[in-house]
Amino acid sequence: MRQLSHKILFATTILATAVAPTASRADEPARRQALFGDVHVHTQNSFDAYIFGVRRTPDDAYRYALGEKIRHANGYDVQLKGGALDFYAVTDHAEYLGVVPAMNDPNSPLSLVSWAKDMFSIIPEKITAAFSKIGASMHTGKPLPEIYNKDVMRSTWTEILASTDRYYKPGSFTTFAGFEYTSAPEHQNLHRIVLFKGSNRPSLPFSAIDSQNPEDLWAWQEGLRGLGIDSIAIPHNSNVSNGMMFQLTNFKGEPIDSKYAETRMKNEPIVEMSQVKGTSDTHPSLSPNDEFGDFEIYNTLLGTEIKGKADGSYIRQALQRGLLIEAKTGKNPFKFGMIGSSDTHNAGAPVDEDHYFGKTGRPDGLPDVRRAYVVPGEENLKGAGATPFYQWSAAGLAGVWAERNNREDIFAAMRRKETFATSGTRVMVRLFAGHDYPADIFGRKDFADLAYAKGVPMGSDLASGGQAPMFLAQALKDPNSAGLQRIQIIRGWVEDGELKEAIYDIACAKGVPDAKTHRCGAQPASVNTRNCAIPKDGAAQFNVAWRDPDYAPGRRAFYYLRVLESPTCRWSTWEANRMGKPVRPGLPLTIQERAWSSPIWVG
Repeated sequence: MRQLSHKILFATTILATAVAPTASRADEPARRQALFGDVHVHTQNSFDAYIFGVRRTPDDAYRYALGEKIRHANGYDVQLKGGALDFYAVTDHAEYLGVVPAMNDPNSPLSLVSWAKDMFSIIPEKITAAFSKIGASMHTGKPLPEIYNKDVMRSTWTEILASTDRYYKPGSFTTFAGFEYTSAPEHQNLHRIVLFKGSNRPSLPFSAIDSQNPEDLWAWQEGLRGLGIDSIAIPHNSNVSNGMMFQLTNFKGEPIDSKYAETRMKNEPIVEMSQVKGTSDTHPSLSPNDEFGDFEIYNTLLGTEIKGKADGSYIRQALQRGLLIEAKTGKNPFKFGMIGSSDTHNAGAPVDEDHYFGKTGRPDGLPDVRRAYVVPGEENLKGAGATPFYQWSAAGLAGVWAERNNREDIFAAMRRKETFATSGTRVMVRLFAGHDYPADIFGRKDFADLAYAKGVPMGSDLASGGQAPMFLAQALKDPNSAGLQRIQIIRGWVEDGELKEAIYDIACAKGVPDAKTHRCGAQPASVNTRNCAIPKDGAAQFNVAWRDPDYAPGRRAFYYLRVLESPTCRWSTWEANRMGKPVRPGLPLTIQERAWSSPIWVG
């Protein structure tokens, strides 16, 4: 890996806007409210989105988040089912930002590049050959000098920032400036979303062409803080990292030390749990006793047919490994909070199962290419058409608990990890832990005051005590989806160097958890997969006070919530039914939408 120069890392022009900072008082926790958003959104300015036929702009993306209709690349309208989101971030790929649209603009010198016309040919083989040049550059980290035009990238970035600030309405709708850092050495996903706190930003994003090493990204972030520019990076799709995202060494293969751990956590406090290209909670091979662990698994390395390694690729194991490293170095490099987001390349998040419209634009924008049912002749498909889009998900969303709907308060919530992830549903989730909560706390008008004053929220540490702490778990159903089937607490720890986990059902829609197995009894599903009507069963809300029946005072452990809805139809079932076709063999007919809290670390 080439070394970054001091100039590349830290010589930065600050772009400031006229957006005034809003009041942010993090000492008002009782005011915190659940807000939903998506911070992983691509528009036509991303090199892949444009070649996929997407022509939607950042303005279109923000209009979609506000609940408006926008036009899909395949010519139909898309709109959020659940209404407007609270926050949104356009995060186009930093690599070749705006370059591919410029190659298609006859007024741009980039249109004169010898292979530019091939990028927009009507001959698929020419498009593939031309586009593969950019793909190769991405995977090697070596720029293509003829199109690596920083003036174009800087101009595009400035336009994105202007759109982001135009749509920012403190108090009602929050936008964040950001980008995607798209490191993928040998197709192994090390991508990060980078979000900026306020209205001061660098003149250009940091890209994988600058360095494929995420540690160099963190150094760049550190340098910007010296200039008054704060940011966080959010790893995503660890499920297709082939074990690299949460490996036990740094990028160079050296053992992780306390400095690495501190630096990573300062720059990466949260991680993306669920999105279109799969959910990264856990894998059946890592959690063989977790009957709900095999959820929307996708592990094919991007741009290949290679199945990636599960070991080192999933968040629950990373949380366990973090405890292992913490015991050796005193610092935990994997002490993450959770969010979800979509990774849409259509400007609009395709999070609703009943009108899923794909992720990439034209390649997966119509039912026959998503192939939720068997399509005649599909055995002869090649390239993007052969991609198993039916394995992708209608997911996900980010949740935060923030005092106000503004940049300062939402960013602060992400920093302190008072966040939660969903698979696309708008289930609200909250978790506290403390040693001195009153027995009637859920019935108290001052619940929030007491919950914070006598304990800690998710994302925090709680000192161990002589007896098990009380966990306060809350979940509220999505008004547009099924009721809640169960709420679980997952505990992870390390014992004699071995990674351990335990799963407890702490409340059930029907009945109570068995005292020995800590599992709910049968929870019959009433979903009709022929018409996919949303079932009426399930709980509207859970408020649960729980103590770990197997608590060990000297044990360092993390605890997080997983909330499961009653089963509903998966998007592929909705789609096959609409088309009057049987669902593709092997695809699940139903899905249990879910949400995850950030952990609390005890001990």
